[in-house]
Amino acid sequence: MSNDLVYKFVKPVQSFSDLVYGYSSLQNLSTFNEGIIIPNGKIDLLFCKTVHNEFKIVLMGLETQPKPMPKREISSFFAINFNPLALEYILQQSIADFVNGGKELPSDFWGFTIEDLEDFDKFTEKASQKIKSLLPEKIDERKQKLFELIFSSHGEIAIKDLAESINWNERQINRYFNKHLGISLKYYCKILRFQASLYHIKDGNLFPQLNFTDQSHFIKEIKKLSGVSPKELFKNENDRFLQFLIYHTT
Repeated sequence: MSNDLVYKFVKPVQSFSDLVYGYSSLQNLSTFNEGIIIPNGKIDLLFCKTVHNEFKIVLMGLETQPKPMPKREISSFFAINFNPLALEYILQQSIADFVNGGKELPSDFWGFTIEDLEDFDKFTEKASQKIKSLLPEKIDERKQKLFELIFSSHGEIAIKDLAESINWNERQINRYFNKHLGISLKYYCKILRFQASLYHIKDGNLFPQLNFTDQSHFIKEIKKLSGVSPKELFKNENDRFLQFLIYHTT
C-alpha cells in the first residue's frame, strides 16, 4: 500500500457556490513530515481522524503567513472549504479570534462521526444536505457583489472602486472583514493575488503576470506569503507546499 499523499477535490453544486468553494480529502498525512501551510483565503472546516483513531472537528482561521504543518498526528481528513460569506450565513460565527490558528468544535458538530470519514462521496453528500438545510432565504446582495468583484479580479481591485460598486463606504467594508475574518480587505486581496500567482508559478512562469510593480516586488510578495522565492516554490521539493498541490490540481 502506498504512503503517498492522496488528494481528492469536489466542486459544490452551483446553488451554493457563493458560500462553498469545495470539498476535499487528504489521506496518509501521518507520513508527511515536512509540510508547509501557505495562505489560501478559504475557511476550512476539517473532519479529522488521528493515528490513534480519534475523531476531531476543527474550524481553521485564515492563514496570513507560511507555517510548518502542526504535529497533530492526523492521519487523514475530509474538509468543507468555505468562502467567506459562509461565516455569516452558514457557520454563523467569526474566525477573527484565531487567525493563523484553529478552533476545535464539538465532536458531534452537524451530526458527523468518524464513520463518515470512510467514504468521501457519502461525506460530500451529507455535507451538501446539511449546508442546504442551513441556506438562508436571502443573502445581502451587496455582500455577494463584494466577493464576486474581489474573486473575479483576483484581489486586484481598489477599495474605492469596491465601495462605489456596492454602495458601502470603505470603513464599512473594512469593519466587515475585521469582524468576520480578522484581517483587512487589503490583506485578504493580497492573499487572493498570491493564490492566483500560484497558477502561473506552477506552470513555470516565474515573472509577474498580475499587477505587481516589478520583478522585485513580485518576489517580495511571494516570499512574504510562502516563505520562499517563486523559483523555490516552482520546484516544490518533497511536495512540501501542501496547498500549492491541493488548490492547483483542479
